[in-house]
Amino acid sequence: MRLPLSTRTLTTVADLLRAHLKRINSRWRKLPAGRIAVITLAVLRHDQRLLDMAGGNGVSPSTVRRWVLEVIQLLARRAERLDRVLRKIARTGGHVVLIDGTLIRTRRRTGKDNRRNYSGKHKCHGLLFLALTDHKGRLLWLSAARPGRSSEITTARYNKLVEQLRAHELGAIGDLGFTGLDDDPDNPVVITGYKAARTKALTPAKKHANKLIASVRAVCEHAFAHLKNWRILTKLRLHVRHATTLLRALLVLTNIEVAR
Repeated sequence: MRLPLSTRTLTTVADLLRAHLKRINSRWRKLPAGRIAVITLAVLRHDQRLLDMAGGNGVSPSTVRRWVLEVIQLLARRAERLDRVLRKIARTGGHVVLIDGTLIRTRRRTGKDNRRNYSGKHKCHGLLFLALTDHKGRLLWLSAARPGRSSEITTARYNKLVEQLRAHELGAIGDLGFTGLDDDPDNPVVITGYKAARTKALTPAKKHANKLIASVRAVCEHAFAHLKNWRILTKLRLHVRHATTLLRALLVLTNIEVAR
């Protein structure tokens, strides 16, 4: 099976793992760091079953799982925090970021986890993430995982997004799911479109404004498309406690692939 990834991605992961093994003084692994990197990337890119990867490489499934978790933790540490991302944008002369949310589907679980992770909007179980992108569609930041029943606006408030944007003198453009997020109508930092009322249609000017916002926000969908090229996100089988680490690791890998 072909692994459609750049040499730069493979080299980056392998070098990161080698530096980690040297730092913890790990003198021996059953396979070299480069081979472990290829196995891990195959699991992330093609959602290969751990048992299949283990059988083809002469190791146990638990060993492959341990390698995957180790690599995604190393990669996730390279993902920047929200305040650093916004500070960098402001320092380079940027003024606006794009905000959007996406649901990563998970397996159905029983009990309280089942109820919390069920999204009434998408009619499936999953975890909600918010993402910031720049005007070119490059992923900048991903929030921590929230239960699927959460709304985008609630998740944004949980991460104090408006306060962070205002502190760095930046603005954001979002879809109608973020309407009402900014509580300062005189000095808004979050721009959204207009909602049509049941008894009152939108004026032509408001419809035109919605089209302009939608055209600017189109790059958000491109960014999510690049992220979801990692087939492990088709339906997350890892425990949900690893979801945030996994998404931030894939953010780093996505940016390496897109920038090649």
